[in-house]
Amino acid sequence: MDIVQAIAEVRGQVARWRGAGERVGLVPTMGNLHDGHLSLVDGIRPHVDRVLVSIFVNPLQFGEGEDFETYPRTLESDCAQLGSRAVDSVFAPETAEVYPDGMPLQTQVSVPALADTLCGLYRPGHFTGVATVVAKLFSLTQPDVAIFGKKDYQQLAIIRRMARDLNFPVEILGHDTVREADGLAKSSRNGYLSPAERATAPLLFQTLRSVAARLREGGRDFRTLESHAHDALRAAGFRPDYVSIRRRVDLALPDEDERELVVLAAAWLGDTRLIDNIRVNS
Repeated sequence: MDIVQAIAEVRGQVARWRGAGERVGLVPTMGNLHDGHLSLVDGIRPHVDRVLVSIFVNPLQFGEGEDFETYPRTLESDCAQLGSRAVDSVFAPETAEVYPDGMPLQTQVSVPALADTLCGLYRPGHFTGVATVVAKLFSLTQPDVAIFGKKDYQQLAIIRRMARDLNFPVEILGHDTVREADGLAKSSRNGYLSPAERATAPLLFQTLRSVAARLREGGRDFRTLESHAHDALRAAGFRPDYVSIRRRVDLALPDEDERELVVLAAAWLGDTRLIDNIRVNS
């Protein structure tokens, strides 16, 4: 497995693969890998001949006061895990390689409407940072396929819209959320939780499952269901940013006859912000 840091090097590598008629798959990550990331590698493998994993803690998607400086950087152990998954190459650039003129002068990619709701209301500029770095990675590595976890359902929707609107010839795969035995979605930020918070954290998914059950039973008072879930999370010790029932296709507010739904939530537990969602066919 190769580990490359320079743009010219990764471009040359991908050009050789493409010259040999091989399909290239990209798995974008910020490192500090866990089983969820590794499942993305496993998920993309059947679709491609070569697997390229990027590891880059993207400063453009962190807001003021967020955890950019303290975000875990574990490149050595990450590469050891990826080597065991037969990854072909790891692209791990420095910030100056990705943003040579600095972030204030960086051309940015904005996805209207989708990026301004849900988490976008609470993390201004976050999804612009995500869309920008993913667009750059698509341009740099020219993958045939890229894969993203469904845990951040809004992010997946934004990347799909961005790839469509900018005509990137990249197939976007969504991969199911990987969970702990108690239902907590795997996340690099779970390591921030204290033991007591970790014991409480699975209640986020349990609350979403309760909302989903009511929807499957025919519940259509969406605002009341959201309010009850919000109250349940607060009673359990969370500080919810939102619980929201949306149309699955575009995250718009649903009509009462909508059947393809997704229930999304973001909530703080101590100093850790957790997100999760559950899709519902009602």
